Amino acid sequence: MLPRSMPASYRTLAAFCLLLLAPLSPAAAQDTSDAPRALRFDWTRDGIITGTAGVLWISSESVFKDDLAPAQCRWCDRAPDGTDRLNRLDRWGRGIAGNTEASRKRADTWSNIIGFAGLPLAVLGTQYAVGHGSGASREYFAQDATIMVQSAVLASVANQAVKFSLGRERPFVHVLPEEAKGLTAHPTDNNLSFYSGHTNLAFSLVVSAGTVASMRGYKHQELIWGVGLPLAASVGLLRMGADKHYLTDVLTGAVMGTAFGLAVPLLLHGRVDDDVPPPPKQASSVSLNPMVGSQMVGLSGAF
Repeated sequence: MLPRSMPASYRTLAAFCLLLLAPLSPAAAQDTSDAPRALRFDWTRDGIITGTAGVLWISSESVFKDDLAPAQCRWCDRAPDGTDRLNRLDRWGRGIAGNTEASRKRADTWSNIIGFAGLPLAVLGTQYAVGHGSGASREYFAQDATIMVQSAVLASVANQAVKFSLGRERPFVHVLPEEAKGLTAHPTDNNLSFYSGHTNLAFSLVVSAGTVASMRGYKHQELIWGVGLPLAASVGLLRMGADKHYLTDVLTGAVMGTAFGLAVPLLLHGRVDDDVPPPPKQASSVSLNPMVGSQMVGLSGAF
């Protein structure tokens, strides 16, 4: 309230200042809670999607691979007369491959250890720590982990479809004499170079974890990227070191894994509060009213 004895110009200025400060009052302050946000999630729907994609991926790799994998390369990087037509980028990238059979086998082993065990455990652990530090419940962590797995298996199903369709010859097979190509340890795997499944899986896990953390509003979410991205990149480099993939295979795997890591959380699991329309805004109004029997005036209004 403003004294009526105050000069009119001062009362006007004071009222204007009160008007400017009104949005900062407790009644008008917006909710600034930093609690983790709820995401759209349905255990039945998402269980069916994740389970179906997981079965398709695992069965295509362990049960139907002999029938689905091309026996002969369709993308051979050679001219009909046998001339090598490998592009310059992949030729340059092959410099990462180990010089000995032992070094290539070591790189292959480590790519499996990091890609299928080290990276998933590290990213899940970091996701839990970041979420727990932000006050997320165990239910939220279970949802986060399911979204990550969902992104990974959907990305892997797409990867299998492309690999079986294109049938690119692997680098170590490409340099073998024609009569030796059928004598490799796993001949059905000879023509599944494009694109890298290990890299695709790694990036889909990391990017989906980081995207979910961002959508939830977790604190210190940058830790997920700091832990996950170097591990994902190392998986791709190790696949090249094992001479199992070209540079373009690995780069495409990173791009596709990233795409699924973004698309699955954003398209299937948007924030719940984004679905709720905001309340209608009220028109602001201010009035100065003299107080009966008093030398004061009152400031009232709706904001």
